Amino acid sequence: MAEQVEATLPLPDAFLDFLRQNGLDPSIYAASHSTPRYIRLKPGCETHLVEIEAEIKCKLKEVSWLPNFYYLSPDVGIASTKAYQEGKIYGIDAASGAAVVALDISPGDHVLDLCAAPGAKLCMILDILGCSGTVTGVDVSRHRLAACRTMLQKYTLGDHCRLFVADGTTFSLIPVRVCLNSKSYIAAAEEQLEVYKEWTSRRPWKERKQAAKTRENGASQFFSQIQDPELMFYGRHSGVVGLSKCEVFQSVNNHELLQFGYDKVLVDAECTHDGSIRHVQKFEQWGWATLQRRVLDAERTDFLTILQLKLLTNGFRLLKVGGFLVYSTCSLTLAQNEDVVEQFLSQTASAELLEMDAAKKWPCKSSRIPKTLRFDPLTSSTSGLFIAKFTKLAV
Repeated sequence: MAEQVEATLPLPDAFLDFLRQNGLDPSIYAASHSTPRYIRLKPGCETHLVEIEAEIKCKLKEVSWLPNFYYLSPDVGIASTKAYQEGKIYGIDAASGAAVVALDISPGDHVLDLCAAPGAKLCMILDILGCSGTVTGVDVSRHRLAACRTMLQKYTLGDHCRLFVADGTTFSLIPVRVCLNSKSYIAAAEEQLEVYKEWTSRRPWKERKQAAKTRENGASQFFSQIQDPELMFYGRHSGVVGLSKCEVFQSVNNHELLQFGYDKVLVDAECTHDGSIRHVQKFEQWGWATLQRRVLDAERTDFLTILQLKLLTNGFRLLKVGGFLVYSTCSLTLAQNEDVVEQFLSQTASAELLEMDAAKKWPCKSSRIPKTLRFDPLTSSTSGLFIAKFTKLAV
């Protein structure tokens, strides 16, 4: 039966070998054309549901285990619809939504999304927080983070968010607590420091000049070659307005992070995307040689596992005691998931894996490590995703 399935798949032998070597069933890709498309309805837009269904000429079916999520046929497009363009709906896989739900976000939380682009999970986090707390989005890619900013503006979700172009393995900025704002503003005024005013897409002349100089120097988009984080966007209630640059970019030691770090951290790490059905399908247009370079290349995989461990380690460092961190990837390989988690736990005494309470209703399965979970097209009718949830102990 497996041979029969493999014979019908438009996948090269090298990729099938990659799947076998990693203990993955190639037949999961046979379900790719029947895996539903998922959308999230922006809270407050429920009254527009009938109107949206009429426009897309398709009945939206509720995802029973995930609030505000709906599924529809994979061949139904939403990008040209009025509902999408007006920000009433956005596409996000249900498994990705589960990773956000696993954070157990509460009103007033300060949340860090350490690998924020392309931004669907960032939007969902802000949706859940509503008019409280803050979200800090970080990504190493400037152009991908700019796409996040566009999403925030489109869905009018940016008021409590700030975005930094930064290397997630070294990012060190803590959330700006609301109680600091008035005091900092007065102090800055007395010292005649330049403070952040409300964000505008029209950047000051000095910033534009600096950006032009960077481009002229041919600086890499990768943040590893840049010295400081770049604040690309901030909302009026993100805690930035009224502060000076030195206050926004203040550094703290690891002991202070235990108390003043983030309440919740999401590390949806860069990976080979081999579990993302739609991503794998794109290689049919991009060419399978691209797949060889981006997924199958052993050196790239080794680089990614090192990167994933660094992202997880730094994300956990920025978490306050008692907070929750969710680590996820859309790879299904052991090397990028269970192996990374085991190595992290072996060197981090204050980390403890947690059960995900909401998962009792999720259509997923346990992984090799107790309390960690896997979604895949055959089991879950979603894209592939690995999820692990940690808390930080006081040790």
